[in-house]
Amino acid sequence: MSTKDRLEELGIELPPIVPASYTYAPFKKIDRLTFISGQVPRLSDGSFLTGKVGLDCSFDEAREAARLCGKHLLSVARSVTGSLDDIEFLKVFGMVNAVADFRDHARVMEGCSQLLAEVLGDRGRHARSAVGMGSLPANVRVEIEAVIAIVN
Repeated sequence: MSTKDRLEELGIELPPIVPASYTYAPFKKIDRLTFISGQVPRLSDGSFLTGKVGLDCSFDEAREAARLCGKHLLSVARSVTGSLDDIEFLKVFGMVNAVADFRDHARVMEGCSQLLAEVLGDRGRHARSAVGMGSLPANVRVEIEAVIAIVN
């Protein structure tokens, strides 16, 4: 089954790619590797899911923000070749905007990791880091970047 069909079967619609606001590119491709810039939980109206986990938002809200970041990662990845059928996620790095004593960064990141595996199967399974941050741009809940490989 193609990833396009898989997305349809799962009822997942990928968001459009938003042009960079600053001096960076959405991705940088070197041979078969592509580095995807940090993606934030941007809603279709242009607003962000904001708040510090453990203060302004719950664990579940942060996990949903990570899932939304995963959708943005998939959109950018698809733009590299025109299809997710040619993409494998190698590494995901997630930053969680959280209070100092928050301990579930990895579980928040499961929102993104599970989405990638649902859509891409084994090509969505990846190495991962999850860290806590004292703040993130625009007070977003999560920011996630990735390294992908072109496999075909």
